[in-house]
Amino acid sequence: MASKKRVRRSKPSDPRVAEILAELSSLGSEGNRAGMARFGINVEHAFGVSVVVLRKLARRWKRDHLLAQALWATGQHEARLLACFVDDPAQVNEAQMEAWALDFNSWDLCDQATILWSRSGEGPFAWIKAKAWAGREEEWVKRAAFSMMAGLATHDKQAKDAAFSKLFPLIVRGAFDERNFVKKSVNWALRGIGKRNLVLHGQALACAERILAEAERRDPRSPEARAARWVAKDAIRELTAPKTRARVAVRSA
Repeated sequence: MASKKRVRRSKPSDPRVAEILAELSSLGSEGNRAGMARFGINVEHAFGVSVVVLRKLARRWKRDHLLAQALWATGQHEARLLACFVDDPAQVNEAQMEAWALDFNSWDLCDQATILWSRSGEGPFAWIKAKAWAGREEEWVKRAAFSMMAGLATHDKQAKDAAFSKLFPLIVRGAFDERNFVKKSVNWALRGIGKRNLVLHGQALACAERILAEAERRDPRSPEARAARWVAKDAIRELTAPKTRARVAVRSA
């Protein structure tokens, strides 16, 4: 398990940030913070503002890369979520991705950032990091790898099936990580790729069967084997559901 890291903060370089933080503070509530905590969100540096409200606020500054950097630098939870919503995907680079990934301390920050990065235009950074981070040990960085795969399955309309096929060995290995937030993102990636089209649907089901077969060769009581069985069985359940099959067929057509 990765050790807990102190949230990095720096003095905001954008004069708008102080006003935004003041507004976020006024919109937060202890009730919302408690609700966020119940969903496994780290609220240590949170005001308690809902994502719905944050998305409405983000409409004021769409595609503002400099503001996004300044908001992230505050270390405040909702400010960082807002940074994910207002950043310009076309201006994302590897240095930013590496720095933000090391700051992750909650699943919602991780997932919103990876959704942003999976929309990063024609740049290859999301693909590069998804594959590289799958082998990282840090919990949130590893989660980001598989969350990014799920995001790419949804948002990268130009990617070939072969690019996704190469991710399945990483998914097989990742399925044996017993950490809850990692295994859930591995499952998300497997399901997301399998819903892309009929070809990948079949490959995703075959991948799930490989995970089950590998789990059977291990101690069935081990946390790793239990995690892998859950990843595979949950993916099979959803991918074989009639509604899922129908949607995949329509997409392929």
